[in-house]
This record gives sequence, C-alpha cells and structure tokens, in this order.
Amino acid sequence: MKRIILLCSIAGALTLTSCGSKKKISELEDRNKEIQDLLNSTTVKLNTCIAEKNGLQSQVDFLKEANADLKKDKENITHLSSQGAANLEKSLESLKEKDLKISRLQDALTKKDSVTLSLVTSLKREVGINDPDIQVNVEKGVVFISIADKMLFRTGSYQVSDKAKEVLTKVAKVINSKPDFECMIEGHTDNVPYRSGVLLDNWDLSVKRSTSIVRVLQELGVKPSQLIAAGRGEHVPLVSNTTSENRSTNRRTRVLILPKIDQFYDMIEKEMKTLSQE
Repeated sequence: MKRIILLCSIAGALTLTSCGSKKKISELEDRNKEIQDLLNSTTVKLNTCIAEKNGLQSQVDFLKEANADLKKDKENITHLSSQGAANLEKSLESLKEKDLKISRLQDALTKKDSVTLSLVTSLKREVGINDPDIQVNVEKGVVFISIADKMLFRTGSYQVSDKAKEVLTKVAKVINSKPDFECMIEGHTDNVPYRSGVLLDNWDLSVKRSTSIVRVLQELGVKPSQLIAAGRGEHVPLVSNTTSENRSTNRRTRVLILPKIDQFYDMIEKEMKTLSQE
C-alpha cells in the first residue's frame, strides 16, 4: 500500500512539473511573438520616418535654391522675406526632430541585434562549432544551442554523461557571464514509446532529462533563478520519425539563452507611442 501511494505521489509531482513547464513555455513563446510583432511594426514606422525625412530634405533643398535665386535677382527681391526665413528655419527644425526620432529607434533595434550577435559569438567561441552534434543558432530572436542526445544521455536514460558535462561546463561559463539572462533547457524525444523505469512516457522522459541538465548547470555555478526546465516530448520533431537516423536527429536537447530585453522593448514602445501621436 505504501508503495502505491509513493508511486502516485511521484506521478502527481511529475504532472505538475510538466504543466508548469508548458505554461512557462507558452508564456515565453507569446512574449517572443509580441516582441517580434512590435519589431515588425517599428520597422514599418521607421521606413515611414525615413520617407518623411527625404520629403523634408527636398523642401529644404528647394528653399535653398529659391534663396539663391532671390539673391541673384537684383531687380526683384534682394533678400529672403522674413516669412521665407521662418519657413526655412521651421523645416530645418522639423528635419532635426525626425532625425533624432529615427536615431533613437535605430539605436534600440541595434542594441538588441548587438546583444544577440555578441551572445552567438560567445557561444560559438566557448562551445565550438566543429562538432556536428552541437549547433548554435538564432530563431525568432532567441539564441539557442541544440545538442544531440547521444552526447548527453544513454538510450532511455536521464543520467547526464561525462562527455556532456564538458560541453555544459562551457555553456555555464557563458551563462554565468550574463547574469541578467535566463536559460531554458528544452528536452525533445523521438516517437518511440518509453517503456522502462518509473516514468510514464516521452513527456516524462523529456522533462526529466531537462531537469537533470538544470541540476548540472546549477552545480557549475549558474543561479537557479536563471534556469527553466521544459520538456516537449515527441511533439516538435525536426524531421519525420520514419528512419533510425531521423529519430536520432529528433532526440535532442535545446539550451535557449533568453536575454531580458525589457529595456529595449520599453524603449521601442515609447518611441512608437511618440510617433503615433504626431
């Protein structure tokens, strides 16, 4: 009887962990989509500002040419009227304001791109890019490392291998150098049913592998508050599970490095509101 109660408790805890992880994943994906939509809107607004700037520049050039003609025409007006001078000054001031807004928007976008590029460079330098079982990429503004499971675990196991710890040591070094970043460990399996041990299925296995890696990173000095454990089971395959090679490709763990870009988001949002009010 005690054994049955113990097994039920373990199953319940794993279910709660999986639900919490799926909720966190959903929140992060929604957040990434919101930021991507905002960046797209910002790009459209930026192009509009540039077009307005070009229009103002044409007006300024026209006024300058008119000014030169008026000075040459001694029989007509020998100097700019006070109203013409005021219009020229107003146009120049408006052009300066547009330049400033465009510059601030470009700075916000450039800072985000710089953070992403810097992170990718650091990861490729530390982790290395010559091993085909390790990939460093950017997807929808998120930097991630994809590690084949054969480097991390034995078949059906969630015990981290010694070879994997060498790679995770390098990953931890990068994360520790970015204390304001978050790191989500995302486990993936193939579609072969899990039939051994106390785990229920591939969902359980993917989450358990994720928490195993989280614990290794914590042992390597990464703050627990930076770490997120998540499992996707067999439900996000890279390729169809029709061959042994394809199933091997789908068995992977992704380490997502998530910069806290709230400051960039707030900056862009503020400029978008300012431009929309004009």
